Amino acid sequence: MITMPASVTGAAQTGFTTPGYTLTVDTPPDVNAKQSAVTALTGTQAGVDAHSVSRPFTLTVFRPKNMAVLGKPNPTTGLIAAVPMNTYKLVSRKGVTPLAGQPSKNMIIRSEFEIPAGSDTADAANIRAAFSAHIGFLQQLSAGIGDTAINGVI
Repeated sequence: MITMPASVTGAAQTGFTTPGYTLTVDTPPDVNAKQSAVTALTGTQAGVDAHSVSRPFTLTVFRPKNMAVLGKPNPTTGLIAAVPMNTYKLVSRKGVTPLAGQPSKNMIIRSEFEIPAGSDTADAANIRAAFSAHIGFLQQLSAGIGDTAINGVI
């Protein structure tokens, strides 16, 4: 179960010192989601603003509306012809300024997780390992990803 935290310690970014975010539970866009809005900032984040109507700063977690289950194996081959996926998403929205004096536009970051039905019980350890590595990789590369989004150099 995902419990939306009251605060998040931000990952390293060039020019930020100890970034942190205070979250407040918000109304999600769909019944299969949970959402929080960033209502306050901590640390040094010059030029960054918290959530507002015109410049949203939200984190939304979605789960499948209808969970897929694994079908029955073929009686002859023992194979399952089609393995359905359960797709989860994390969507971050942040209002940004495309050009000084212009209205704000929403930047969107999406992480999507497609997990084969049945693997939640048959291979939970490897699902956890995949998340551990994926999130750890993002955490360690946070500043580099931010720099690449600014300078285009990978």
